[in-house]
Amino acid sequence: MATFDLELVSPEKLLLSRPVEMAIIPAAEGDMGILPGHSPMIVALKGGVIEVRGGGSATERLFVAGGFAEITPTRVTVLADEATPVAQISRAEADARVREAEATYQAQANDAPELREKAMDRLLAARAMRDVAGAA
Repeated sequence: MATFDLELVSPEKLLLSRPVEMAIIPAAEGDMGILPGHSPMIVALKGGVIEVRGGGSATERLFVAGGFAEITPTRVTVLADEATPVAQISRAEADARVREAEATYQAQANDAPELREKAMDRLLAARAMRDVAGAA
């Protein structure tokens, strides 16, 4: 099957760089499947899971807290605000992040709309992280 190059970069390091058959990314407008030959575009990412597929099944799942993806017919580059393999996310850590994000959002009740929007984005990303977290 045809492949394209996928690169996943977080502020800390390059997490993934290899040919893949398909990737599903959490675009801000909804989950988006990418195959070789996809139309070029740049999309914003929301908090969610990037699923890498090869050989007809999911090979990797990585949580991203947001960022951007640049898509070309032969390459996808994801610039993630934060990226973590799903298997490494603990339920306790995710619950703590949700509580912190909820408190921040509530504290910004009277702040400017753009600050509240950023706080809501962090809260939604934390909830998405909790949804995929393991039971540990």
